[in-house]
Amino acid sequence: MKQVHKRLLAWYETQGRHDLPWRNTDNMYHIYLSEIMLQQTQVNRVRDEYYPQFLEKFPSLEALAKAPQEKVLSAWSGLGYYSRARNLHKTAQIVQTALPKTQEELLKLPGIGRYTASAICSFGHEQAIPVVDTNIARVIKRYFALLEAKESRVWENARAFVNAQAPRAHNLALMDLGSLVCVPKNPKCAECPLEAECLGKTEAELYTQRKKTQYEALDLFYGICIQNGKIALELSTEKMYKDMLVLPRVEPIEEDFLTVFKHSYTKYRLQVYLYRLEEVREDVRWVELKNIKEAPISSLTQKALISLDLSE
Repeated sequence: MKQVHKRLLAWYETQGRHDLPWRNTDNMYHIYLSEIMLQQTQVNRVRDEYYPQFLEKFPSLEALAKAPQEKVLSAWSGLGYYSRARNLHKTAQIVQTALPKTQEELLKLPGIGRYTASAICSFGHEQAIPVVDTNIARVIKRYFALLEAKESRVWENARAFVNAQAPRAHNLALMDLGSLVCVPKNPKCAECPLEAECLGKTEAELYTQRKKTQYEALDLFYGICIQNGKIALELSTEKMYKDMLVLPRVEPIEEDFLTVFKHSYTKYRLQVYLYRLEEVREDVRWVELKNIKEAPISSLTQKALISLDLSE
């Protein structure tokens, strides 16, 4: 096992993603933020856009705790899965200045599950505990030949495999190995530092077979009402965009049709129709188009405005 650990760390030293900013800090808030953002979001988008912009606006847990939720959602606009932003804000308000240092206490906070709690403890505090995301689970399943293993079994094997002398580097190495080498299709086994002992290498494809996702087609109809350089938006109460500003829903009227575009969200494949709207409810919020980037709007709303040349 020592030799396996040694090869894994040597591979990580030369091939790992050391340029990621949250890997080059001991600031727990920065590490925590990155873990929340990286859920369901590509690394490049987080690294190049949302992570630095968010930290510029909310440089500390205390600053985040004091900010209005609307400002937090605005900074999250376009990133999707907005419950992440709401829970991030709630957690900041609870802890104020510092996150707990144990998994048990972290799990009591909004939006922090087993993976996030273990990642914070491992990457931030060098605790000798396993971290299992999608990439690491794939590596563990193949390495130990756990074809039909339950999630608990995967975590057990990951725990037994942890390098207690360098747990942070070990877990990051497994994460990068799953992302760069032990990929879902056509894994690069010849490049893998674990290849010699891997029990599933001859049937690697069996360990990542997934059921084909069934997407649901959905038509949505929204109204566009602009007056004096301001656009009418409503505060959403729907789960998908709760507390975000969205376009008003309308009944489609052919003569008021403006345009249509496609949008994807989780399991939904949306066909979004936009219509000219002359009258709106009294409780709408009028947002100046020149300030629309500062408003807490979703990527769907952003795309709607872009389709009408109302936003850059």
